[in-house]
Amino acid sequence: MKTILITGALGQIGTALTTRLREKYGVENVIATDIQHPETSSVVKNGIFEYLDVTDQLSMEQMVEKYEVDTMIHLAALLSATAEAKPQLAWELNMGGLMNALEVSRIHELKFFTPSSIGAFGPQTPKDQTPQLTLQRPTTMYGVTKVSGELLCDYYHMKFGVDTRSVRFPGLISYEALPGGGTTDYAVDIYYEALKNQAYTSFIDKGTYMDMMYMPDAVDAIIALMEAPSEKLIHRNAFNVSAMSVCPEDFEQAIQAHMPAFKLSYDVDPIRQTIAESWPNAIDTTKAREEWQFDTQYSLDRMTADMLEKLKTKLLK
Repeated sequence: MKTILITGALGQIGTALTTRLREKYGVENVIATDIQHPETSSVVKNGIFEYLDVTDQLSMEQMVEKYEVDTMIHLAALLSATAEAKPQLAWELNMGGLMNALEVSRIHELKFFTPSSIGAFGPQTPKDQTPQLTLQRPTTMYGVTKVSGELLCDYYHMKFGVDTRSVRFPGLISYEALPGGGTTDYAVDIYYEALKNQAYTSFIDKGTYMDMMYMPDAVDAIIALMEAPSEKLIHRNAFNVSAMSVCPEDFEQAIQAHMPAFKLSYDVDPIRQTIAESWPNAIDTTKAREEWQFDTQYSLDRMTADMLEKLKTKLLK
């Protein structure tokens, strides 16, 4: 990777990934784009930033040509709960934007990454140690777009030779950007509310296990996959990745180790609870570990300590 274009760079993944890639590859070699343009964002202030609507293929192609891009990281998408509320928009953005990004990558021979999700699985998928290759019949629009995206990326690789790569991300936890409408967002909200109010009301029910990962590990996974030799990749679209399988009570206990007065209660959102119950409890990451040495550094306890420390600093500003 020499010159990298990132779409959706102001989202949760994009904010952290843009910062890390600029440190690794140079500020001038990472072009951040988004449909938003907040002047206060570190992504906007600390490097090249361009407005880009991913449903506009011509503008995307012009951006690639302007900066002589060789790698595209396509993050722009509506997340699970938001997509369920606006399914037509989710299809237009998630699939239309992906098709445009793949076409531009085909035309300009770009290396290409876009994230899939555990949302690509469904109620009939095996719940525990979910295999890399298994039944995928999601019951949400977000999941439908993610399965379709995996297949479309496979098609562009097989048909046109585009170097497409992807991972199925679990819930991602970050202090750098606010949640963006995902079912696993309670795992971010809970830390903010712990520091603000010493209490949190979860919209996900007790005993509901889902895979999670701390954002630094997610960023490392993207970079490791993109730097891996192409000939080593078999399950390129998309690899199962995860760091931990946790339920709301696990977060409660981890936070109470630092804040004994913290209290967790429940007011379950039926829509997001249904989505959560359709996903695996814990997925098998063997193929990612075998094919490109995927690994993680953060346990729940280590992540909790870091989240609370970083958010204290952030909230005091």
